[in-house]
Amino acid sequence: MKYVVLARSTARALFTGGRIYHRQFSTVTIARQLEKEATHHHGGSAFGESGSFWWRKMSSLPEIKDQHHSEEKKKEDTTTTNNNENGVVSSYWGITRPKVQREDGTEWPWNCFMPWDTYRADVSIDVKKHYVPKTFSDKVAFRSVKFLRVLSDLYFKERYGCHAMMLETIAAVPGMVGGMLLHLKSLRKFQHSGGWIKALLEEAENERMHLMTMVELVKPSWHERLLVITAQGVFFNAFFVFYLLSPKTAHRFVGYLEEEAVISYTQHLDAIVSGKVENVPAPAIAIDYWRLPKDATLKDVITVIRADEAHHRDVNHFASDIHHEGKELKEAPAPIGYH
Repeated sequence: MKYVVLARSTARALFTGGRIYHRQFSTVTIARQLEKEATHHHGGSAFGESGSFWWRKMSSLPEIKDQHHSEEKKKEDTTTTNNNENGVVSSYWGITRPKVQREDGTEWPWNCFMPWDTYRADVSIDVKKHYVPKTFSDKVAFRSVKFLRVLSDLYFKERYGCHAMMLETIAAVPGMVGGMLLHLKSLRKFQHSGGWIKALLEEAENERMHLMTMVELVKPSWHERLLVITAQGVFFNAFFVFYLLSPKTAHRFVGYLEEEAVISYTQHLDAIVSGKVENVPAPAIAIDYWRLPKDATLKDVITVIRADEAHHRDVNHFASDIHHEGKELKEAPAPIGYH
């Protein structure tokens, strides 16, 4: 009798609604119909107390959630929808960025860097320092940089913004290459780097932020973008091999490269002061990154970038000096946070 009731109830659930037998029904519908039939025929469970337990165990029905849970789910779905509309991806893995604010309480607008990555540049640094080449490798590094400087001057001439933009696409490479190779060395030899991995990667990130700032001021043309792609492809691979063969000379080369960057930005500042280049308002990204005043101008931006380049000059000449003394970088304290 039990099985007859089960079969009849299932059939009714499937064909409820007359001849519309192509309509699809869920397992929940069938289960509810079974319960109704069972109550009608037996005044309780279709299978008795033990049968009811058996049905709950064998059934693939999910547990019916209470009304409170349903309301919470609706709220969660609404929040997810709103987040998606605002460009935020809902993450199954629970990966979210905490709400970040400026000191004045306004929302932090940048995803590329956080408030704790910002700083006030030390513009009091001596921008006229120069390391006089002493050894043969120093002279090779110095003349190589001077040769590259001649080529860049011939191409860019007095287009200071374009020159700076191109310079930063190259200047951000050595720190990344050096940091990467030191990272791999640390893994191979099971030893610490003395903080130099972080120091060099900080340098690369700082140079990249210079580029992000200059792109706001100068919109590169298609042929300049092509030049960047070509130069980066050549320079990255050449510097990678260069650093493998002689880290000492590679750091000296970068030191001289930064000296030329300081000279280039000094010329850029002179052009702003003389009126050749308009002293436009500073981009918002520069104001937040260097903690500049709200009314900062291009002159202020170039001044802090030049100070950064002078610090990078010192770091790389210092690194080369460590190698010249026959030591490894990890034997000397790394200048972390020394922009």
